Formats: sequence, structure tokens, C-alpha cells
Amino acid sequence: MRVGEPAGDDPSGCAVLTALYSTLIAMTAREAIGRLREAGHTAYLVGGGVRDRLLGLPASDEDIATDAVPDRLRELFPGARLVGAHFGVVVAGDFEIATYRRDSAYLDGRRPESVAFVATPEEDSRRRDFTVNALYEDPFTGAILDFHGGLGDLRAGVVRAIGDPAERFEEDRLRLLRAVRFAARFGFTIEARTFAAMRALAPGIQGIAAERVRDELTRMLTEGRARRAFELLHDAGLLRETLPEVEAFRGVEQPPEFHPEGDVWTHALLMLGGLPEGASATLAWGVLLHDVGKPATFSRADRIRFNGHVEAGVEIARRTMHRLKFSNEAAEQIVSLVANHMRFGDVRRMKESTLKRFLRLDRFEEHLALHRLDCLSSHAQLGNYEFARERFQSLAEEEVRPRRLLTGADLIAAGYRPGPEFKRVLNEVEDAQLEGRVADKESALALAKERFAASPAPPPASG
Repeated sequence: MRVGEPAGDDPSGCAVLTALYSTLIAMTAREAIGRLREAGHTAYLVGGGVRDRLLGLPASDEDIATDAVPDRLRELFPGARLVGAHFGVVVAGDFEIATYRRDSAYLDGRRPESVAFVATPEEDSRRRDFTVNALYEDPFTGAILDFHGGLGDLRAGVVRAIGDPAERFEEDRLRLLRAVRFAARFGFTIEARTFAAMRALAPGIQGIAAERVRDELTRMLTEGRARRAFELLHDAGLLRETLPEVEAFRGVEQPPEFHPEGDVWTHALLMLGGLPEGASATLAWGVLLHDVGKPATFSRADRIRFNGHVEAGVEIARRTMHRLKFSNEAAEQIVSLVANHMRFGDVRRMKESTLKRFLRLDRFEEHLALHRLDCLSSHAQLGNYEFARERFQSLAEEEVRPRRLLTGADLIAAGYRPGPEFKRVLNEVEDAQLEGRVADKESALALAKERFAASPAPPPASG
């Protein structure tokens, strides 16, 4: 039976397609290579999965390279999804299968104008980015094909471009950031010629789509080596090209009584160094940008001050999120982290209602984590952090977010016309509720009437 042919009482053939797709999902990369070889083709595991396995790490992915062309791949793997016929790539289950190829000129700094399919893994390897990513593994014997000294670079801990580094980076300028990320993630150095090419070509990263830059930077921030990544970004001249608002941290002094560690850049690096592997993207970006308003608000009077740095930081963070095309949800959380990071200084003096409103900020755990890193990377005083954490953990959800005793509809029903006073009165009633001064609708309405009476009376509701 062919794919899509009706099967019994399933006139759409969906059962057949579903079964084939389920088979692909269940198939391992090793089994896929076995199928290719049984059909007379060569095939190997290649790329990051091989690299990670040789480093003793969990394989990040399993990709396959083969001499089988796309049409042949679709014959051998019916139901596989073609994601790049032009580039010879299909997706089967959880892995990609790519035909060996040679790339033509890259005119847009991202992808070749055309490709030509080739017969051997050695020819295929010349188009890849770094030597440690161009290792081909036979999953049945464990043998490694290494055409560019990748095994030696893995042992030495070196990121080295294949062939001419400038050519590799001109082909896909995102490789400039990938070199930094790999070096930071694995604790490697970047080979001298490769690094020199990176510095020379750093301005070229401006031509890469903002989403691709954002995703690489986010990986650097969340893979557990964020400090090293940002040191390398600066050293390679890439920080000023991708995040000039962070490059501006360098040399901005801070008051030593609060920040004995040094300037804003040093403080940021210390905080990045404290980010754990697997930190959420929003927390990581919040940590990076929490003091982004300081360079623009630096002043020196009785001491160094940054008056208004939170407000300035919020605006700069919003612009940064927009430039890098973050989702609205992620951008709002990151901006909230910037906007609220200084409020911890007042937590022990806050009214109960103010504190509870603070504690119910969305994803408050991230606000706590940022503040803890902020303290540990400066004065090391954790009293406010411990107080806020204890209250956050001890208060029940209904204490922090109780159902409102009074709504706008209740005020309208009581004869008040909606207007500017509505919000103020409802907030005062909610304050009283959060502080335990009112506990039922009747007492809440009585308080509202008292507050309305104490202010200019709103016009009565008409008839």
C-alpha cells in the first residue's frame, strides 16, 4: 500500500500516515543509518552529537550525513519531512538527514546561492564551520572520520575554523557568535587565526537577522558559562555590535560603599558568573540588563549617584527587546525585572498591602533570584532577600491574591458613576482587604462610601 492510499474504513488514509510517522519518531539515528547502508549508501553521524559524546556529555542532537539524495531519502523514509530540498535535508523523527554537499558562494552572509551534492564525507566536511563539529562517526563501530584535526582540537580544547577562518565567517556570520558560545560552553580557547578573523569581521554580525542573534545570545546566557561568553564577546569586538547598551557598562564607576566590586561591567560579570546552567531566558536577560540605565544616569555630587536609573533602564530594556524581536510575554517579564529590582531595599518597611502586591508580581521567583545575585555580586548583604523569600513562601495564594470584595460593578450598583475616582477608591479598598482591615463586602462598601465622601463627589448616576 502506498502512503496516502485509502485503507479500509479510513478513506483519508490518516491511519497509514500516522503509523508511518510514529515509526519515524520511534526510529533511532543508528537504525536510520542501518537502513541507508542496507540500501547501498554511506551514512554517518555528524556534528554536535558526535562532539558532545566524545566530550563525555549528553548528545545535544543526532544528525546524519549520507550520499543519498533527497528523492532517495524520501523513498527510504516515507513520511519524512522535507525541510530543505535545495540543501538536501529531510527530517525523520528526531533527527535530520542531510545529503553530502558542496556549497557555492554565500552572498547574503547566511546561506549559499546553490549547492552541489557530492559523493564523500570528506568533500562534505569542507563546508562545515569548526573542526570539532566536522567529525563523522560510524555508530556501529565507533570509528571516527576526522579530516581537519577535530579530535586533536577536542583534546586540546580549541575552537578552530575549518580552512580559511575569514571564508567560514563570511559564509555565515552567525558563526562569529557560535564560536564564542562553543568556547564558553566547553571552556575552550579560540585559535589565534580564527579569533583574529572574528575581530576583523565583527561588524558583519549587523547583517544577521535579529532573531538569530537573540537566540545565540540567549544560549550563551543560559548554558552555564555566561560570564566567559560575555568576556569573549567583548574581546572579539562583538559585544559593541550586538549589545552596545551592555558594552557601555565598562568603566562606569559605582559608589564603593555599595559596590566594592568595581564598575558596572564588573558587577554584571559577577552576576552572569552566578547564573546556573538552565536558568530561564527571562531571568538571564533580566540579570544582564537590570542596571542598563546606569551609564546614562551617572553623576558625581556628594557621592556617585544614578538618579532615575531604573526608569531609564526600563526604556532602554524595552528598546533592546524590540530590536531583538522578543515576544511580548518575554519582553514584559524582562522589563519587569529591570523595573522592580531596586524595590527589595524597601521590603521591610513596606505596608502589608504594598508588600503583598510586590510578592504577587508575575514569576516572583525570578525577581528573588535576580536580587540574590545582585547582593552576592556587590555588598553580600542578604537580609532583604531572606525577608522577602520567607514572606513569599509563607503566604498562601489567597492571602496574596484574594478575590476582590468590591468591584466597579458594585460601585455602579451603589449609585456611583464611573470616573477617575473609581480606580483610587477600589485600590484603597483592596489595600484594606490585603491588610485585614475589611473582610466582607459590606465593610468594603462602607469604606468605599467613606472614601468617596472624603473627596469631591462624583456626579450621581442618572435615572
